[in-house]
Amino acid sequence: MEQSTFIKRLVARSEFGPLVLLVIMVLVFWQINPAFLSARNIGNMLAFTVELGLIALAMTLLMTAGEFDLSVGSLFGFCPVLMWTLYNTEVTSIEVGFALALAAAVAVGLVSGLFVTRLKIPSFLVTLGMLLVVRGTALFVTSGFPQRTWNASDLALAEILVGSFKIAGLRLHMSLLWFVVVATALGYVLTQTRIGNWIQAAGGNPDAARARGVDVDSTKIKLFVLSAVMAGFAGVISSIRTAAANPNSGTGYELEVIAMVVIGGTALRGGRGTIVGTVLGVFILRLMRNGIVLIGVPGLAYNIFIGAIILGMMALHSWLERRRGGR
Repeated sequence: MEQSTFIKRLVARSEFGPLVLLVIMVLVFWQINPAFLSARNIGNMLAFTVELGLIALAMTLLMTAGEFDLSVGSLFGFCPVLMWTLYNTEVTSIEVGFALALAAAVAVGLVSGLFVTRLKIPSFLVTLGMLLVVRGTALFVTSGFPQRTWNASDLALAEILVGSFKIAGLRLHMSLLWFVVVATALGYVLTQTRIGNWIQAAGGNPDAARARGVDVDSTKIKLFVLSAVMAGFAGVISSIRTAAANPNSGTGYELEVIAMVVIGGTALRGGRGTIVGTVLGVFILRLMRNGIVLIGVPGLAYNIFIGAIILGMMALHSWLERRRGGR
């Protein structure tokens, strides 16, 4: 009886569906092409996966609070462009340029948060406008050309953020450790702290949360700042790893990140979020992109698979929600 109850609770968790899907995907791709689980391919997948994953982790908290941030893709491109422009023109050291790039992200997140909370403009519209402003600024500053980054490997900052190391023949990057640290920290905040309760209350029923003394506006502003900073941080990591700071980098990432979060089980309307689910959603989408190429499916078909996964996961989460509600 106890075992049956445990299984029912396990199946009812929002992370169960994504976990099953991820396991099935890995097994299918591995059976079709054993190179899918080769050390080289796993290392390559992890290198790019964690960069989008960092943005998705912050987006999870923001969406749990009932808001969106469509400017993360443009910040992913803008922050490294700003950092490398300052460094290449010898205006600042790379460390100061890094700090200023993240400060710019803080400013963008703060403005977005203030527009949403003070002017009561929907976050979809605010961050859409911010996306255009930030992307346009990056293109204007660089005249549309990538910034030089090929000497990044000689810098201490590069080693701290993206330095590589090997474990049992698997080549990994420091960015993976950053991802693990951030996921652990935000998971703890969301599930084990009073701040996490505030975030969920702000997204579930903001009026009731205010009546209970929760500073909903301040909570949301801080989450917009966090989302912007993580997008800029991920962009800097990517620019060092790929030796390219392109003002067009991150185009379309905002929708892919939101898809990762939703697939993982975070409620689209707010009030419920899961960091564990988001981590699963991140790996589902990135492994899907890698796997379909390895098995010979044209990469242009990627969006078809992603759309199908989103629809399937949303249907599953809706069914689980109705079961929890007794309907």
